[in-house]
Amino acid sequence: MIVSTPNQTHAGERRVALTPDVTTKLITSGHTVLVESDAGTAAGFRDDQYLEAGAQIVSAQEAWGGDLVAVVEPPDRAVTGYLARGSVLIGLLAPLEQPGAMRRLADAGVTALAFELLPRITRAQSMDALSSQATVAGYEAVIVAADHLPKFFPMLTTAAGTIAPARVIVLGAGVAGLQAIATARRLGAVVSSFDVRSAAAEQVQSLGATFIDLTVERQDEKAAGGYARELARDDQAALLESLTPHITAADAVISTAQIPGRPAPTLITETMVEAMRPGSVIVDVAAPTGGNCTLTAKGEVVDHQGVTIVGWTDLPSRVAADASRMYARNVLSLIGLISDPIDLSDEVLEGCAVTHAGKITNERVRGLLEGV
Repeated sequence: MIVSTPNQTHAGERRVALTPDVTTKLITSGHTVLVESDAGTAAGFRDDQYLEAGAQIVSAQEAWGGDLVAVVEPPDRAVTGYLARGSVLIGLLAPLEQPGAMRRLADAGVTALAFELLPRITRAQSMDALSSQATVAGYEAVIVAADHLPKFFPMLTTAAGTIAPARVIVLGAGVAGLQAIATARRLGAVVSSFDVRSAAAEQVQSLGATFIDLTVERQDEKAAGGYARELARDDQAALLESLTPHITAADAVISTAQIPGRPAPTLITETMVEAMRPGSVIVDVAAPTGGNCTLTAKGEVVDHQGVTIVGWTDLPSRVAADASRMYARNVLSLIGLISDPIDLSDEVLEGCAVTHAGKITNERVRGLLEGV
């Protein structure tokens, strides 16, 4: 197959879907690899590195025209027309957030495989781009918090006296949350965490953090595909009331709670923020889906009565080199399942397929399009 990757069209996106090391492996497997000029530059991968790996450096139109096109984010309307009918597009395509874009891909005769819909099964772990990028986001969120917090993370004993460690709370103990816990712990903070899922307490404690045990019914994440479910209104109100004293006592809050296909749940209210000490920091990893804090401004940093609220939506892109390395390995693993022409009988490919042969194949996306 001709496997290609274009430069990302989304402003500020620094990641690239194929790295030079993965390019070498694809070529060794018999594929031809096309890379748009400067596609990897923002992530630290030069064109000459791709040439050394055996790739061909091509124009944007050629890069979008491969048999299999690997992207990080979904293509915009302007470049969708470059995709060849019968080609395969793989990436983080936001199918539940952008169903209209999925309709355009179906109309273009493209088979679209979205990492967001990848089945959460053992076979698919090496292809799990959501987890790899959440790992990056959790790490970077703590680095951002440490940068904005006007105090040390670790305890320091000096001739000028002892400086107490920062108190960090991580809301949501999924992949991003667990990485945030581990990173904050490595930096020396005192860390606690909360999650509604029943398995979270043991995971949090295994990293040396304290689990915040609230009087909220725990959820069995296996019943929801590994994710938390949206709480009923009364349960949500009780949760916010129980969380308040913990949030207001924290120096930094890393919020990571998200529900696939739905707005992020509210965990931090304006009242909570106003009760926090000036200088405190909230990094809202859930900002791309609306944010866990009611004061989060998507893509911006807000100061509210001395509390800094970071709503950046590009945390993985800010660590573009390693985020790209991890993502490209996910891409490589998924490509290993794809034949030419593609056969969707494999449960992994069937699960992540959004469009094929001119049709929307995913039931949830079809449902969203009924009113589009």
